[in-house]
Amino acid sequence: MNLSRYIASRLAGARSDSFTASVTKIAKFSVGLGIAIMIVSFAILEGFRHEIQAKIFSFGGHLQISKFDTNNSFEGYPMGTTTGLNDYEKIPGVSHIQPFARKTAIIKTEDEVLGVVLKGVDSTYDFRGMKANLISGSTIQFTDTAASNELMMSQIMADKLRLKVGDKVLFYFIQNPPRMRRFEVKGIFKTGLEEFDNVYVLGDLQQIRDLNQWPDSLVGGYEILLNDFTQIDTVANQVFDHMNYDLQLEKITDTYAQLFDWLELLKRNVIIFLVLIIFVATFNMVSTLFIMILERTNMIGALKAMGATNRQIRNIFLHRGLRLTIWGIIGGNLLALAFCGAQDYFHLIPLDPENYYMDTVPIYWSWRIWLGINVITFFLTMLSVMLPTLMISRISPVKAIKFD
Repeated sequence: MNLSRYIASRLAGARSDSFTASVTKIAKFSVGLGIAIMIVSFAILEGFRHEIQAKIFSFGGHLQISKFDTNNSFEGYPMGTTTGLNDYEKIPGVSHIQPFARKTAIIKTEDEVLGVVLKGVDSTYDFRGMKANLISGSTIQFTDTAASNELMMSQIMADKLRLKVGDKVLFYFIQNPPRMRRFEVKGIFKTGLEEFDNVYVLGDLQQIRDLNQWPDSLVGGYEILLNDFTQIDTVANQVFDHMNYDLQLEKITDTYAQLFDWLELLKRNVIIFLVLIIFVATFNMVSTLFIMILERTNMIGALKAMGATNRQIRNIFLHRGLRLTIWGIIGGNLLALAFCGAQDYFHLIPLDPENYYMDTVPIYWSWRIWLGINVITFFLTMLSVMLPTLMISRISPVKAIKFD
């Protein structure tokens, strides 16, 4: 049996009422609590990031191609359906392309009037993001014979206009000549983002074509969805190289820069907070090892007098530090798993949707992040444990045996 490991195991069975035993419990608790807080913090941070990004992407995609327009109007100029479309689909990283068009309108009910932007989409539209935001009803059903009269609106609009799923509502379009259309509320959604909930209504693209007297070969623009959002800059450059000179390209990170800047600021603050937690946990471990060494000074002197090397004695305390770290990590992971599971399933902690864009604290499960936090914590803690063991080589056997 390894001598250092054997002695370390015997030290682990020290009296539970000793000062060292109390200090080791504090060290385990600090490591466990620190790693639990780090895991929970990253789970919540990634939850916020993925939830907000999913809400944004459900309305705007990752990239948007439209006709160059100096007026920056909601409606814009139409573009052809074959303008480089096949070239975009061949670009690596592009997963889906969907056409759209916008048209401003006024919704009128018996008691209320509300200005909105009707966003027209077709059967190729990816509704997976919108389904996650649905409060009631369903998505739009498209037909090949005629334009669908169904639409989806936000809960904010529905509450203002006192509408529910199945109700009919009149849309007035300001053009020459003015037009009126009657739509049926098919679904009600809630993203929590005022930029969308207060402005956009989803409808059939063919309705906008009919209102603008466009042929089927014209659309307002295209939204491009990517396989990996982190590659948006690379894919955007490739898409730009395939575009005609009269088109413009917008990245979702530029269109809603304030939201992505807020997420980046939140991430920076969390990282600073986590660095402080790691510092406290490692400092507690160093303090614990110093106390162990001071309390076992007589033992160190005796072992040196019997011929034990500094390396063998250092290994004794390294094994003690390793055990404390492993038990702390196990306890921290169990605590983080219990909290994240309870929050994800029971939604224990609510949020104000007006400030946080969602009504409960989100949890994002990423085993890669969990593993990374555990590995980083383990190595940093073990590196800190080596610091107090260096003083062992300076302990004189004679003085250590007489130490009291």
